[in-house]
Amino acid sequence: MKILFRNLVQEEYGKLRSFALKLTHNQEEANDLVQETVYRAMKYEDKFVAGTNLKGWLYTIMKNTFINHYRRLVNSHIFSDNTDTQFYINSARNTESNHAEANLGAEEIVTAINNLKENLREPFMMSYMGFKYEEIAQQLNIPLGTVKIRIHTARQILKAQLAHFVD
Repeated sequence: MKILFRNLVQEEYGKLRSFALKLTHNQEEANDLVQETVYRAMKYEDKFVAGTNLKGWLYTIMKNTFINHYRRLVNSHIFSDNTDTQFYINSARNTESNHAEANLGAEEIVTAINNLKENLREPFMMSYMGFKYEEIAQQLNIPLGTVKIRIHTARQILKAQLAHFVD
């Protein structure tokens, strides 16, 4: 079965590469994306149901891998400056501390979030980080409706605890 599965995946390699190029617009990134997709397909071979659409399954793996990589890249907040004065970006001499009242508010918000029960805090933070409800449900292995209720409940609790910020 494994050899048959690997042969079927290998037959889709060219199509996967074309799809990866459409997503990345870069040869090297496309190669990396195809390699990661094939790796994940082999790793989760037991999740594939024989007789279903292998091509669709592989494309879904590739699309999700691409999206997750993009999210990590966006969330990393990496600055790149190729000018001669690049050292100013990372220079500690050019930074100033923020002693504004906003710091007090931020600390209070973080404390309120940390005080949430874990079963509420985890889906709430995942939602805050940009995960979709379906992804959260899958990651936490809980029903979609439960995810929605927990996030809603967390928001209501935080809204009540932080109501004085609205004024």
